Order: sequence, then C-alpha cells, then structure tokens
Amino acid sequence: MGVYAYRGCDNLIEAISPRLEEAGWHREGEPELADMVITYFPTMNDLEDLCFGDNGLMQVMKPGSMIVDLSSVTPNFAREMNAIATLSDLKFVEAPLVVKDMTLADAFARDNIFCFASGEDGCVVEAKDLLDAIFCEVKIVGGGGAAQLMRAANTLQTVAGVISAIEAHALFMASKRSISSIEMGEIQIEFSDFGAQAIIQAIRDERFDSSFTCEMLMGELSAAIMAADDYELIMPQAESAMHLLELLAVIGGADKAPVALALVYGEEAACAANGLDWSRAETLYAQEDGIYSEDDYDDAFDDYDDSDDSGSIGFGYSVN
Repeated sequence: MGVYAYRGCDNLIEAISPRLEEAGWHREGEPELADMVITYFPTMNDLEDLCFGDNGLMQVMKPGSMIVDLSSVTPNFAREMNAIATLSDLKFVEAPLVVKDMTLADAFARDNIFCFASGEDGCVVEAKDLLDAIFCEVKIVGGGGAAQLMRAANTLQTVAGVISAIEAHALFMASKRSISSIEMGEIQIEFSDFGAQAIIQAIRDERFDSSFTCEMLMGELSAAIMAADDYELIMPQAESAMHLLELLAVIGGADKAPVALALVYGEEAACAANGLDWSRAETLYAQEDGIYSEDDYDDAFDDYDDSDDSGSIGFGYSVN
C-alpha cells in the first residue's frame, strides 16, 4: 500500500501497527521517508510542538506527503493545520478517533474504534485505505474542521454518560452502607443504555486499566471545551467533568481507564489497592473550614506530576 511513519502515544501504535502491516503498509522510523505520517497525541500542545517546533514535522516531511492526524483538537486548530500543510506542499487529513467502549483493556481494537474524517481535494479518499486498516468505520464529514466538530459533540455526550453511570453506581453503593437499605430490600441499578451497562459492569469487575486512559479522555474533553470557547459558548457540565477527571489524574490515575473515576467515590482501601494517593490532593481543598478553593485547585493541578507511584492512601473524598 505504502510507507508510513508514526508520532504519538505508544498505546495506539502498539495496537494498530499489526493491522497496518497486514494491510500492506510498511513502517519507517523517520517522517521524511514516509508517504503518510500518522499522529495521535492526548493534547493539542503536544501536536503543536511536534509540527511547529524546531525541525518540526512539517519542515522535514517530503513534498506531497500527508499528515493523518487522529488526535482530538479544536476545529479551528485543524483548519490552521490544514492551511499550513498546504503552504508547505503537504496534505492533511483530520481523522479524530472515537473509542466505542472505553472499559475494554484493548480499547484500540479495530472493532472498538471508528473515526470522523475530513480534508480537502480528495485527501480523505487518498487516505481511505490506511484509515480502513485502522478503524472499523470511517465517517467522512465535510471540509476542514468538520471531523473535529463531530468528535467534540460525541465527546460531550460520552463524558456525560460515563460520569452519570459512575455516580448512579456510587449512589447505590452508598445506600447499601446505610441502615435504611434494610427497609428498601434488595434492588439493582437499571441501565439507561449499553454504555452505562458496560461502565457499571467494569466497576463491579474492578477493571480499572485500559489502553485508553484518563489522560486521553481529558485531552478529548479539553478540546471540546476549547472548541466551545472559540464559539463563545460556556459548557458547565463539561467543565465539571473535567475537574473530576483532573482530580483522578492528580491522585495518580492519569494512566488508569476513565472508569477508575469510580474509585474517587469509593472506599479508602479500594483507592489504595489501585495505587491512588489522596495526599497528592491536599492542596485541592482549602484547609480553613473545609471550603473548596478554585485557586488551590488550579495550583495543585499545575504542580501535578504523575511520575511517582509510591504512595497510596485513597478514599472517596467529600467536600463540606
């Protein structure tokens, strides 16, 4: 089929490289040797540094080659990438990936990921064979920025569903610790949809690890929030969800599956068993009168370093 190079998260390339090889794609280590360069990063900053830093990707790629970006960025940034690629005699396709079931350990299995795709002048058609090898479905949508807009809308719905399922489970578990549960008898959660069922089952099975991580979901949600900001739209629910995911990251869960957010609502022993360290979050909350401080929250996340996995105290933290 052709020659490709890859820059981005190891989790993804480990999953897709065998599929690409089977489809006839040969991988090169250096972008300047490739016909297509696949990129996938959890943050827009990482992608921007790769493309526009010293000896950036667009400076070293050979004329006429193509960038196929699977990251989540804003529609505006995608259009900027496309414009700069065109000026550099390159082609650009935005194809942000979407994970169907983020509770799976192998979340990047072909049947579990699809993408929205958009580009100009037949670029998506040219990249279709490569995308078909990676994804179970390629949804071609409009011109520059369209795929990222579709992905952002999908992310907002997905995150809302994840957190609502986790909180529904937390409510039932809390009720079982209450003496009043004796009077209510034995009851079970009714699932609102398949996604909620998968999330709650993963919590019950204690499946808190996945190739699709909390950090990756945070990147998707951040891009969606920034896209809304570009259109002067405030997203209170999305921003609240981001704070919860950031909290999980701060206490050591950045590399956990997003469903590990359930541990934040749970018992101290469960948090400790999964390597979460609540001492990292001490500055998230003001010490005086137990009142939450936004400044303390921001300072704590600015200083966040997830490289130390030594501590573990845990517990479902409550704010007075």
